Amino acid sequence: MSETLLAVGTQKGLFLGRSPDRTRWEFSGPHFQMNAIYSIGIDRRDGRVRLLAGTDSSHWGPAVRWSDDLGATWPEPSRPAVHFPGHTGTSLERVWQLQPAGAEAPDVVYAGTQPAALFRSDDRGESFTLDESLWSHPQRKDWAAGFGGQGLHTIITDPRDADALTVAVSTGGVYRTADGGRNWRPANTGIRATFLPDEYPEFGQCVHKVAADPVDRDRLYLQNHGGVYRSDDGGGHWQDVGAGLPATFGFGITAHPRRSGTAYLFPLDADYARLPVGRRCRVFRTEDAGASWHPLSDGLPAEDHYGVVLRDALCTDDGEPAGVYFGNRNGEVYGSADDGDSWALLASHLPDVLCVRAARLD
Repeated sequence: MSETLLAVGTQKGLFLGRSPDRTRWEFSGPHFQMNAIYSIGIDRRDGRVRLLAGTDSSHWGPAVRWSDDLGATWPEPSRPAVHFPGHTGTSLERVWQLQPAGAEAPDVVYAGTQPAALFRSDDRGESFTLDESLWSHPQRKDWAAGFGGQGLHTIITDPRDADALTVAVSTGGVYRTADGGRNWRPANTGIRATFLPDEYPEFGQCVHKVAADPVDRDRLYLQNHGGVYRSDDGGGHWQDVGAGLPATFGFGITAHPRRSGTAYLFPLDADYARLPVGRRCRVFRTEDAGASWHPLSDGLPAEDHYGVVLRDALCTDDGEPAGVYFGNRNGEVYGSADDGDSWALLASHLPDVLCVRAARLD
């Protein structure tokens, strides 16, 4: 029997929810109690399920842990999976992203870190090596740190080409490689940076999250620090698609798992007022690639609400209809089993939710 797995990373541990029908949920945890969980990966290739967690202990520091039995055990690594080579003079501060590649790159997992860097694993996340080309990119020395630090937080692989990658850095912008990481170029044309003298620079934008369309693989959706954008050429050019939203500041954006042109986000008032717009808990959905946006609130709190959704705390599963999930800094997790049309509270009174990931397990 199939079920859905919902992994919730919080400020004080990892919680794992399982449901046969996406209405009844049982949660276990916290795994890694008192560790902040900033990143989660669910790798289902070759009929095997491996969970990956980017943990951050105030005593032991950051690490990548993995489990092949849905969280029942987490083998203790003999050495840190992600670490900066000595010649960089740098220490790992945080693992912001864990992204398994697709069938085009078997056993490959990518990690994005703070300081902003890309690491690659060829053994499903047990060991990683630094992408030296991006680390030595001449523009990297001018990347600044966002409010939450300087992190490489988005990694998008391309099922058509194992050598094509798109990454995003706060605050460096979007970068692309077409040759497996040997060469990188900025991909920020059309993205505005209101906090810089040149509002449309080659790089330096504070990109919060990028998501890929499931059908048109050259289409990307981007939540910026004050702006929502779409690219139809793989990040070569971006156009503003935020006109139908009540505000264009926010952190997370995610795409429907099958339906082209459909994406979701959770807008906040502004960078100086990081609260839900109108104090209402609402997800916004586009079904026409950003030409229009519509609020989704059936089942969400109707009273004043102050839960902020962070960049990796909004996701979809690949069920039918699609499940949509978000967690907030109030410690609440909400889910929809019908493409976002209606919602239910799945968990509450958790620590601050930092990230969520969901997947169907068949």
